[in-house]
Amino acid sequence: MAEDVNKDDLNWQDMKPALTKLALELGPLVVFFIANAKADIFAATAWFMGAMVISLVLSWLLLRRIAVMPLVTAAVVLVFGGATLILQDATFIKMKPTVVNALFAIVLLGGLAFKQSLLRFVFGDVYKLKPEGWTILTLRWGLFFVVLAVLNELVWRNFSTDFWVAFKVWATMPLTVIFAMFQLPVLTKYAPEPEAEPAAGAS
Repeated sequence: MAEDVNKDDLNWQDMKPALTKLALELGPLVVFFIANAKADIFAATAWFMGAMVISLVLSWLLLRRIAVMPLVTAAVVLVFGGATLILQDATFIKMKPTVVNALFAIVLLGGLAFKQSLLRFVFGDVYKLKPEGWTILTLRWGLFFVVLAVLNELVWRNFSTDFWVAFKVWATMPLTVIFAMFQLPVLTKYAPEPEAEPAAGAS
């Protein structure tokens, strides 16, 4: 019984950082959605910018690290959000996901063109994979970011602002989570072979 409790505690400890990270990424999006529903896209943009900054601060306080992707996303949010508020033009904040996803796609796919799996430098401290595994994951995520960029362009150019906000919050994040779950077999298939234990009595 004690062993089962210890295993449960270990699983929770393993999951806690991932759940915290997910909450910190989803939180600003929920704030954005609520502020848009209560006021308008400009108020929502201001709240979104503030929530992104708070999210980065909490990430440092709770996890003692700030991941590269949220940091880049926050920087683009502040730039495009600032342009939205100063010029009173929602086009800038609507284009933000396109710019962020296209940037990630260019970096990842561009790295592969030079035979570099740049995803390994971001997640190499979390996952251990063979080079083939990193190449596959980098290619898939690069193409996925292309799809997200295209989807964002299609939605904001052809639908209302409220629909775009709902899509950004309730479609983009679930799509990303589902896509990430489908990559789990790659993590298993290309995990490095366990090191052989030395034979008993070997000097």
